[in-house]
Amino acid sequence: MIVKFNQQANKNASARILFAAALVLACAFGTVTGAVAQSIPVPPTPTEITPPAGNSAFLVGHAQGSQGYVCLPTPDGGTSWTINSPRPEATLFSDVFGQNFQIITHFTSINANPKPGVTVPLSGNATWQSSLDTSKVWATASGHIDAGTDDSCPNSGSIQCLLLQSVGNQKGPTGGRLLNNVTFIQRLNTNGGSAPTTACTVGQTQLQGYTADYYFYRADK
Repeated sequence: MIVKFNQQANKNASARILFAAALVLACAFGTVTGAVAQSIPVPPTPTEITPPAGNSAFLVGHAQGSQGYVCLPTPDGGTSWTINSPRPEATLFSDVFGQNFQIITHFTSINANPKPGVTVPLSGNATWQSSLDTSKVWATASGHIDAGTDDSCPNSGSIQCLLLQSVGNQKGPTGGRLLNNVTFIQRLNTNGGSAPTTACTVGQTQLQGYTADYYFYRADK
């Protein structure tokens, strides 16, 4: 009886996960109607980090991750912490019925499908990959504000809030397109992730934890 109960519980959990994934995908693609399908509400932001008109947010992910730093020599003979490659690494979650559901992984990779005229850096670009259909978007920062200078970026001393523009998109291997049409990404409400304040020796590395909200935009049809 215990075995049957556990099997049924596992089936129910799997069904809930599949339903949550379907719901997130449906919301992102706008295939459902009513309140669920309406545009994602985005807090007002300064011009420097606001996407141009003609783009609307369709997905938001709440990130938990880390920013890497390396200790380098300074011209005056000292040392200081400098942002290290890779760029921030994070996992993005969506709130589904009060539970965190992983939707995107954020890391650095070589842009495999650059837009026309884009030069691909050897160090790679910031990358977001869907956990649901493995589609990708590569982006570079086009605007920033310091944390603590606006209500959309209120936590002083944290890493900057950013506007990032897509420099490449790619469908998933089976045609998945969740992130294939992303035009801009906003990183807002950052908390943590700033450079360490401790003394360091050259070559030393350190990860600083951070959280943030990432808003994904696509062109209006």
